[in-house]
Amino acid sequence: MAEPSWQELLRLRLSERNAKQNAFASIIEQYRRLAQQTKLLKERNASLLKAVGSVRANPSSSTVHVPGTAPSEDNPVRAAYMASLESQISSLRDELATVYKTQGQNAQRLLAMNETLREKEEASRIETENLRKAREEVAHLRRKVDQHAELMAEKDRTAQILHDEINTLQLELGQIDERNQTLTRDNAKLLQRWLDDKQAQANKMNEANDFYEDMRSRHQAVLNWRDGGDGKPASGNGTSLSGNGVKEGEIVEETLTDGTKLQGETSLDQTPNG
Repeated sequence: MAEPSWQELLRLRLSERNAKQNAFASIIEQYRRLAQQTKLLKERNASLLKAVGSVRANPSSSTVHVPGTAPSEDNPVRAAYMASLESQISSLRDELATVYKTQGQNAQRLLAMNETLREKEEASRIETENLRKAREEVAHLRRKVDQHAELMAEKDRTAQILHDEINTLQLELGQIDERNQTLTRDNAKLLQRWLDDKQAQANKMNEANDFYEDMRSRHQAVLNWRDGGDGKPASGNGTSLSGNGVKEGEIVEETLTDGTKLQGETSLDQTPNG
């Protein structure tokens, strides 16, 4: 709610001051009227006492009015009574003027209060409209909160599903890693076996080469001894054959135990097995 303007604040403070000052206005007005009436009665009593004193001083004057005779102009009691009545009439006229003045003030105050009431009604209407808009906004925000809560619940369910899937995938990944480690160990074993097999074949080939070299040197020694040491070559057509009948320079293809094929060019230094 917006703070009231300085004019409204000043008017409210003046209204509070007037309410405090006029709280005992009726009692004060009654005491004033009572004081006026008391004053008039005292003046009337004083006039009557004065008239009575003058009658006692002049016993020849009569205060009794005889019918058919003109009223005496110098009757002090009647003069005092007339003065009292005129004073009461003047007082009543003053009181009537005061009443008219008070009525005008009340009418002016009534107009001001009507204007204030109209302003209050307008402010109340604005506040009611603002309250209605605030309630509509609160209802809209509550609907948004409910939608957000539903969305968060859906996201929580989705996150739980994804978490379960992640756990499943991690389990599968662990199984795959374990399988890869097993395959790696198997491959290492197979490679080691293949290397051991090749090493054995190489050892056998070395032994065959040593045997071939020994036999060749012996054959050459026999040929030299038979030919009388003339130094002619022992081959008939100039082509050297290996122990397996492969010509020198011919490409030999070898298949290993794991199915791998090796190619190489033969020479006189090869053994009869390869």
